[in-house]
Amino acid sequence: MTSRTRQDGASGRRALGRVGRSRLLVALAVIGPGIIAANADNDAGGVTTWSVVGSRYGFSMLWLLVVITPILALTQEMGARMGAVTGKGLAALIRERFSLRLTAFAMLALLVANFATTVSEYAGMAAAFGLAGIPGWAAVPPLAAGLWLLITRGDYRRVERVFLALSAIYVTYFVAVLLADPDWHAAARGLVPSLQRDSAWLMTAVAAVGTTITPWGQFFIQAYVVDKRISIREYGYTKAEVYTGAVITDLVSFFILAACAATLFREGVAVETAEDAARALGPLAGEFASALFGIGLLNVSLLGAGVLPLATAYAVCEAFGFESSLDKDFHEAPVFYGLLTFFVFVPALVAVIPGIPLVGLILLAQNINGVLLPVILIYVLRIVNDPAVMGEHVNGRVYNVLAWAFSVALIGLSLTLVVSPLL
Repeated sequence: MTSRTRQDGASGRRALGRVGRSRLLVALAVIGPGIIAANADNDAGGVTTWSVVGSRYGFSMLWLLVVITPILALTQEMGARMGAVTGKGLAALIRERFSLRLTAFAMLALLVANFATTVSEYAGMAAAFGLAGIPGWAAVPPLAAGLWLLITRGDYRRVERVFLALSAIYVTYFVAVLLADPDWHAAARGLVPSLQRDSAWLMTAVAAVGTTITPWGQFFIQAYVVDKRISIREYGYTKAEVYTGAVITDLVSFFILAACAATLFREGVAVETAEDAARALGPLAGEFASALFGIGLLNVSLLGAGVLPLATAYAVCEAFGFESSLDKDFHEAPVFYGLLTFFVFVPALVAVIPGIPLVGLILLAQNINGVLLPVILIYVLRIVNDPAVMGEHVNGRVYNVLAWAFSVALIGLSLTLVVSPLL
């Protein structure tokens, strides 16, 4: 081998090394939207819903979670792709593509659902501290103030790092399910679809869908991609992250369901809240499992309470043309920060009102999400398939078949939920 050949080979390896490091840096730079948006779906309402599913129905609804997972990945990917292609949030595209009246309707429904859901996040925090004997009124307001300071005073990267760190703590549910020692044969049987016609089952099914694939999640991931300035050239990394986030979030849902099915359902203990589940796990799976469940509940509530005000402020400001970005200050984006402040503090105060029916509020929020979701998905599908908006990045045939089939099925499920009590 000549000296020049050796030099050329060394230069080539160095160049490949630089390319590899460059790709790694790009991948690390764009991580955030997919994992944070998907994991935020497993909030206090999500933990409550899947705890109820596991305690009341065992593994029999596990098949529904398997069906939901690819749909979650698909819907989140469409939103992220629209953000990367257009540089605009979903609410802004709805305003441009449809009438202002339809936009206002979507925003009103989103505000109601997001407010109820944010209250449930603070209720989750209060429940987690209640397990340790600390009253909610003493714990929730300081946490709300801390979240407000983090979001409004911290820079964009710091907020993202905190949210990613909270996403990592979901591992507590994995440990909890190992301690619960589930019946894996029963879990395998739960993969076979089975339906029930009673309204309680239907409401639980709609809530399970609505807590996992959320309308606000569609607005949040697209606005996040835009605010992070992810271009279509970098989008391949974000697409992979979105798919990974969907799998991770539904694995966590499975851990919650399995822990409750293996203990509460087996012993005939039906629960209505995640706090009930955490308390009941103690005698059945050990106090360590109960503590882990409580830590997980606090974690998911913090992440949800941080993400939901952002999602709401992004959506409303985009819909009506107000400035919206964490890189702006109060004077540049007063409406954005005003909405953030309202959605951080007011739900926190509501959650600590004595005697408020928090369980009903949580289930109501999840069912509103389930009913609103197909409406938002129809908006999304109309926009993402418009070549004038998306150019060559419109949906493929498989994407459209799956997304439309899911939307039609969810509309049918929601209508059945409304009509079944009358029948």
